[in-house]
Amino acid sequence: MRTVTVGAAQLGPIQKADGRQVVVARMLALLEEAAAKGCDLVVFPELALTTFFPRWHFEDRADADEWFEREMPNAATQPLFDAARKHGIAISFGFAELTPDGHHFNTSILTDKSGAIVGKYRKIHLPGHVEFDPERTHQHLEKRYFEPGDLGFPVFATEGGIFGMCICNDRRWPETWRVMGLQGVEMVMLGFNTPSVNSQKGEEGIEERMFHHKLSLQAGAYQNATWVVAVAKAGTEDGHHLMGGTAIVDPEGHIVAEAKSEDDELIVHPCDLDATRFGKTTIFNFAAHRRIEHCLITSQTEARPPVK
Repeated sequence: MRTVTVGAAQLGPIQKADGRQVVVARMLALLEEAAAKGCDLVVFPELALTTFFPRWHFEDRADADEWFEREMPNAATQPLFDAARKHGIAISFGFAELTPDGHHFNTSILTDKSGAIVGKYRKIHLPGHVEFDPERTHQHLEKRYFEPGDLGFPVFATEGGIFGMCICNDRRWPETWRVMGLQGVEMVMLGFNTPSVNSQKGEEGIEERMFHHKLSLQAGAYQNATWVVAVAKAGTEDGHHLMGGTAIVDPEGHIVAEAKSEDDELIVHPCDLDATRFGKTTIFNFAAHRRIEHCLITSQTEARPPVK
């Protein structure tokens, strides 16, 4: 067995007025709890250091730069890296990244147990819109503040396994999972900040959105024989509600651990990476069964119905 004891570290709401130090203190408390429970890896959510700022419209796009990190680690987050190294725990968390040459990404990183960054992913499937939309119940301006990720869907051989990352809306796209699956991924770490109401379909509330959330996780896990650790930022941020749904899913698609609240909460599960072997060598033995000559996935984007 290759067991990785994982802590999925859900964060409750982060208000617009909360500073980085306040948030990092909460993350450190969860990390201490994880250390006491024997965790090897702790996964935090998307945009873990700030409120979900894409709900706010800034006329001048540069006014949003206060929410971005120009280096990682930095003064505010160094205590996280120090604590991870002290306890010998690998960590993963999401943040808004502003690169030295001026690019803006929705980013997630992975460290090893020494606190060194060994992996980086930049969100590819950006939802939402660019300009203020008065028809929506709330704004979702990720396309205004972020560029599509430019790193692809890499996986990382570290800490005895093969790990990958994706962020929020990525989970809804089967290509996300399959590209990592084709690289032998054994655990996918996924952070998300998901509004409990669809801004363009008000009747689609939290029950339906939770159904689609779990459907995506479970299908991705099963169809690629991988563990999935999905971690929410949840609760009401400045009047805007984010749903929970933090969960750990096994390679057969079963939810084996699930958060019970919308607050700061740690769920822990021992994940045997060898449990991925059966699916990868039988029904999802890609080398034996995939027929790529019939796939259109990399040759077109839009749907093209047959011509009558």
